[in-house]
Amino acid sequence: MGLQVAIAGASGYAGGELLRLVDAHPDLDLGVIAAHGQAGRPLREVHPQLVTLGDRELVPTTAENLAGADLVFLALPHGASAAVAAELPADAKIVDLGADFRLVDGATYERYYATPHAGTWTYGLPELPGARSAIAASTRIANTGCYAVATTLALAPLIAAGIAEPADVVVTAASGTSGAGRSAKAHLLGSEVMGDLSPYKVGAHQHVPEIKQATGARSLSFTPFLAPMPRGILASVSARPARTGTTAADVRAVLAEAYDGEAFVHVLAEGRWPHTGAVSGSNSCHLQATVDIDSGRIVVVSVIDNLGKGAAGQAVQNANLVLGLDETAGLAVHGIAP
Repeated sequence: MGLQVAIAGASGYAGGELLRLVDAHPDLDLGVIAAHGQAGRPLREVHPQLVTLGDRELVPTTAENLAGADLVFLALPHGASAAVAAELPADAKIVDLGADFRLVDGATYERYYATPHAGTWTYGLPELPGARSAIAASTRIANTGCYAVATTLALAPLIAAGIAEPADVVVTAASGTSGAGRSAKAHLLGSEVMGDLSPYKVGAHQHVPEIKQATGARSLSFTPFLAPMPRGILASVSARPARTGTTAADVRAVLAEAYDGEAFVHVLAEGRWPHTGAVSGSNSCHLQATVDIDSGRIVVVSVIDNLGKGAAGQAVQNANLVLGLDETAGLAVHGIAP
């Protein structure tokens, strides 16, 4: 018998990915699986891909149902986690996949999310300096946002090394439709998305303050796009060099040193550029960098699976640390292709 985990929000896309990962995890057992609107339904009707779990029934999302697990995953809409967490025992171990506890500054949170700030938990990106030990010593973890993971892994080492100017960062990124959640929305219908690429939340995306907080960037222009694919994120991160004469080799060397020995972050061989299909189904991030020959700007391209390293995979990685398990347990390094 392994450690028992409970999942709230199990009917969503991130919740479904958590179910898949936990069910195959060598050290975790799946306890209560909870939902809101889908409560009472068997899992086979909600996640038909999870055939061995088909007889399991979704129960209502209450603290009473979730309490007692060794760890609780909250895969709930933004703004919904705080109320549930407040009703769980004070010593309950929780990984929250929502945004409720990510930001340190309450005023900034309320500006971007238009709801009261519930507090700040340990930020769950193990590859940041000092983060791994902080996560392992914590019981409440704020899982990262999906765009924030892809951008932070590309940018944070460059600012920390003094090679990129923190006051001049521009990011354009495209995400698969699963990043918008599972609720029925007209603009997410297949006939609307196929053959189309569209921007959204231009100039006001909620991951901007999270990225600035995690990277040390002072000014960030971020433009996200909805891509006609179910999962994956590709981010192009551009920054003005802080040093005259910065070369692509300099940038690559900083990234390679920062992620030397990391299981899930990979700087690709020179000349090979990341693409989303290569990380699909995995917990990996692929990076490549250059310096633009015209503008002289640093450009780093980063790809992740938004449901993997951007959500459920990252949550399991954090849970492994909190529970004292092998950090990589139950998580795939290699993607699924084609």
